[in-house]
Amino acid sequence: MTRVQLTNEEWEFIGSHLPIGEYGPYPERLRQQFEGVIWRFKTGGQWREIPQEFGP
Repeated sequence: MTRVQLTNEEWEFIGSHLPIGEYGPYPERLRQQFEGVIWRFKTGGQWREIPQEFGP
């Protein structure tokens, strides 16, 4: 399965719409985890099937 990877431009657009800092500190791997969520919805896979490259 090919990794879903956002371009820097896409991430800047998405990141500007996230309530970062309003509910806690900025997660270190937010982009990686966000790409994991995209993978999950694009593939229809289950959460337990998400590849390790998207984080724990």
